[in-house]
Amino acid sequence: MKLDLLLTKVNVSEIINSKEIDIKGVSSNSKEIKENYIFVCINGYSDNGHRYIEEAVEKGAKAVVISEDVLFDDGVTTVVKVKDTRKALSVLCANFNSHPAEKMKLIGITGTNGKTGTTYLLKNILEKAGYKVGLIGTNVNLIGNSVFPAKRTTPDAPELSSLLSEMVRSGVDYAVMEVSSHSLVLNRVYGIKFDVGILTNITKDHLDFHKTMEAYAEAKALLFENSAVSVLNADDEYFDFIKSKSKGEIITYGVKNGADINAENTVISENGISYIAKSENESEAFYIPLPGGFYVYNSLCAAAAAKALGIPLAFSGRCFKNQKPVDGRCERVKLPHNNFSVIIDYAHTPDGLINILKSVNEMKKNRVITLFGCGGDRDKTKRPEMGKIASENSDFVIITSDNPRSENPDKIIENIVSGIEKNNYTIIPDRKRAIYFGISICEKGDILLLAGKGHENYQVLESGKIHFDEREVIREYYAENK
Repeated sequence: MKLDLLLTKVNVSEIINSKEIDIKGVSSNSKEIKENYIFVCINGYSDNGHRYIEEAVEKGAKAVVISEDVLFDDGVTTVVKVKDTRKALSVLCANFNSHPAEKMKLIGITGTNGKTGTTYLLKNILEKAGYKVGLIGTNVNLIGNSVFPAKRTTPDAPELSSLLSEMVRSGVDYAVMEVSSHSLVLNRVYGIKFDVGILTNITKDHLDFHKTMEAYAEAKALLFENSAVSVLNADDEYFDFIKSKSKGEIITYGVKNGADINAENTVISENGISYIAKSENESEAFYIPLPGGFYVYNSLCAAAAAKALGIPLAFSGRCFKNQKPVDGRCERVKLPHNNFSVIIDYAHTPDGLINILKSVNEMKKNRVITLFGCGGDRDKTKRPEMGKIASENSDFVIITSDNPRSENPDKIIENIVSGIEKNNYTIIPDRKRAIYFGISICEKGDILLLAGKGHENYQVLESGKIHFDEREVIREYYAENK
């Protein structure tokens, strides 16, 4: 694509050494630069892309996009100066890929918890309605039945634009994507208009990044400023705030407060949930064969979004009856016996942990044993709160490591323990040893909850990322203890 065409709608302050160039690719990673690429310098939180201009030029970049005054020994490369290189990157990627987001219906889901479960419920409804669906999320990226690894909840602009382009080529009708607060603040989805924006909930998380709950909510609200229809949780503490920021039509769902679509007469069991979904002109019995009380909100949210797209509640209800479980979301692990149960869940926030523990306690026949840790280099304020939640809602707690990253695991555990008031816990920093111990103390009817890792098949230590799959650890335990 010619450079002048590529720069369409980019807020350019100045162009130095302007040339007619045929650009072959766009990247903000100097290691990915190839001949005739344009390199976008991103000023990050731990590094500054302006430092890598010379490397990018050596690799073949014929244009660079900057937001700072820099000097480098080159008289050939075209330099494009902008105020915000993150926004410029998103626009450049959309231009380069011929605006793929505009060629399908785009549904964005944001919230602290419930995003992944809701995307799969909605994907199921849309596919049963005859549409080809793409999914972008925490667990994995999907185009129909084709699987693409997910590096982060919402990809950066080049990867996102590339994924959406592949969806267009594959004939996708609807793309359902998780939209993280980070991606909204960092302009990864800048310039994208969503047909439907969905809010699951806003609870404490990512305060290491956003600093305050107010800033966190402001970040989430950005999605609804760019959505034609907003589907909002009427029961959420931040409902009124998000509603005030929404620019399009609003559809609400809820259990406690009056909403456009309500759940009534809820029954929760170890095999699934059922309730009556009611709107102004519909009343349908829903049954979702998945354990976990949080699926009431997830399914009600998905049904509300489907209704916003013209799909009746009755159709959504029929789809839910055959809903398959999602990896790492209240996932019951197959064991070589029926003496007790092991459940894996991604819960890594206070709200996520209390929700899964409420569900597990509703299923239990004996004790609930909870094994969890907290991530390093992340919000420290939630650690004592999660310790308190685990202790007060479990019969016994095993405190271990999650992804400690560069932090000392013992210090993380100290933070967790500081919130515990009961003497019903033990500390085993090594997560594999902790899981072995948890299985070894289980009695008939117990539920062992492994919280925090969910779908992840790795652990991030100070020394780097290692392979770690809790399902494999469980199988290894039984192989060693036949």
